[in-house]
Amino acid sequence: MAGLGPGTLIDGRYKVLSRLGAGGMADVFLAEDEQLGRQVALKLLYQRFAEDPGFVERFRREAQAAAGLQHPNVVSVYDRGAYDGTYYIAMEYLPGRSLKQLIRQEAPLEPIRAIDITLQILKAARFAHRRGVIHRDLKPHNVIVDDSDNAKVTDFGIARAGASDMTETGSIMGTAQYLSPEQAQGHAVSAGSDLYSIGVVLYEMLTGRVPFDAESAVTIALKHVSEAPPPMTVFNPNVPPELEQVVMWALNKNPVDRPANADQFITALEQARSSILSGERGQRTASMAALAGVAAGGYAAAGAVAPGPLPVPPPTGTDVYDGNGTVLAPPLEEPPPRRRSPWPWLVLLLVLLLAGGGVAAYLLTRPAKIVVPPVAGEQFSTAQAQLQNAGFTVSQVQLTSSRKAGTVIRQVPLAGTKVKEGSTIALTVSSGPGNTTVPTVIGEPAAQAKANIESQSLKVGSVQHQSSTTIDSGRVIESSPTAGTSVPVDSNVTLILSTGPPPVQVPDVTTEDVGQAKATLEGRGFNVRTLDEVSSTATPGTVISQNPGGGASVPSGSDVSLVVAKAPPTVAVPDVVGKTTGAADAALGAAGFPAAAQQQTVTNKSQDGIVLSQDPSASTQAKRGATVTIVVGKYVAPTPTTTTTTTNPTTTTTTPTPTGTTTTPKKKK
Repeated sequence: MAGLGPGTLIDGRYKVLSRLGAGGMADVFLAEDEQLGRQVALKLLYQRFAEDPGFVERFRREAQAAAGLQHPNVVSVYDRGAYDGTYYIAMEYLPGRSLKQLIRQEAPLEPIRAIDITLQILKAARFAHRRGVIHRDLKPHNVIVDDSDNAKVTDFGIARAGASDMTETGSIMGTAQYLSPEQAQGHAVSAGSDLYSIGVVLYEMLTGRVPFDAESAVTIALKHVSEAPPPMTVFNPNVPPELEQVVMWALNKNPVDRPANADQFITALEQARSSILSGERGQRTASMAALAGVAAGGYAAAGAVAPGPLPVPPPTGTDVYDGNGTVLAPPLEEPPPRRRSPWPWLVLLLVLLLAGGGVAAYLLTRPAKIVVPPVAGEQFSTAQAQLQNAGFTVSQVQLTSSRKAGTVIRQVPLAGTKVKEGSTIALTVSSGPGNTTVPTVIGEPAAQAKANIESQSLKVGSVQHQSSTTIDSGRVIESSPTAGTSVPVDSNVTLILSTGPPPVQVPDVTTEDVGQAKATLEGRGFNVRTLDEVSSTATPGTVISQNPGGGASVPSGSDVSLVVAKAPPTVAVPDVVGKTTGAADAALGAAGFPAAAQQQTVTNKSQDGIVLSQDPSASTQAKRGATVTIVVGKYVAPTPTTTTTTTNPTTTTTTPTPTGTTTTPKKKK
């Protein structure tokens, strides 16, 4: 079925959109229900299962039972049918991730978060158990969790497991890491089997690992039957004692020593949750103590288990009953009575009397049992005094943890257990967080160095900065304490970050030729940028200004900008000779030349106010802004001449005078 492509129509109704994945017994596809217009998860059985009539019948019966489970924490089963020689189930499609993916990405989870998810799984199991449906393969792979931690359980009654993990003849047993001891032994499953599996799931959420694991499913199954689960605080010292007690209660080997039903499990978790939120760490209520029982390996007290309903004994007929007194088969016809010898009864009576006497003697002489008080969370000295006053001896084991040194992390046997007076109570005591080694972070970027330090359970304290010619800016020059130093967990580590090479003083290169200025700056490691600026005062090609200025201290390799003088552009001087003064000023000003006027006296009135000459002359190339001198005529009227006449008898002389002609007679000598 893995070859089904998008667009394939299943049973004339379900259009395949994509393949979601595969399990040990089926392929799973995302499909569109064309009748109802909704997306579904379509599970198609592998051919090898479809060819087994017994398996198909179980599949049909169990799918029908699962379809009746309508609950907020149960993935709904919509439809079932046959297609292309195999069988399918149409289920609710959930886009979230599986709880297994969440555990792999985020475990260990915070205790309250783990409890909240487990409570949802238990509510789904409780709903199914009340309707006679046992999941038989509860594991994080079968729990879908959305972004808000809303959980839904899938595959009720149609257990999906890897082929190598399915070992029970004639039925699906479950995945080895999560199956109960009775499943591992091939015994009948019950609601208690699901509760054991949920206990394993909660154990994994809190520690990031399952209690039992090995290379083969058989080895794992044997561990479920014969070994006690490792204490959770070995893997996560932050697991609260009250929560660990609940988990260990659910992991009892014998189903009768576990919670009697999902309700008891839920109650115990809610009490632990309240205790954690209220800050009463290590304390247990009386009802909590009454729920605890002893597992193989000494984790809970069998004597403290709340008794469940006793099995109803079969009456004196031959009806076959189950554990709840329900008739499983009709009575057989009784054979005719026959006379029996009384001797077997006499022998049986004698044996019973002897056994009864032995039991009575044991009851009269056995040591008294007393309840172990709760001391988890106390300081060792206080816990030791309480236990010794109660008649117990005390042993302790030191364990590195995040708890304060001397704090009791857990106790065995657990609080509420009834044990013989004088028994030894083993206390696991925190030796404090312990030491860790400062990692090598020299040369690393600041963010990476911080992550490496925190991975060693240390903290980044202050961050200092220092220049370096060998370490790039922003990277670690050294740490304090130095790498390899053993320091207490949660200690602060100071980082010294490079600011790059030490600062360099910028030389003053103003008024220098730009070529020489660049050589000087580049020789000291600066990057030089130039910008030309027209100047009529500075020599072209010389540095007018620089930034940063001379004498400034900047990092080596910094940019220095130079402003270089550039000669103004030249243009032709316009011809203004013969123009009036105003016209000449306008023409020169438009061309970018200021005019400087000089006057010259003229006697020709037509030259008055007219430019007689210019310097520079017309069409000469000159720099804009250069002054052009113009000579402007100034009319002055000419002075009239005067004629003087001198009369004498023989000669008359006329002499011009400035005011006219005056004739003066010349006297005769």
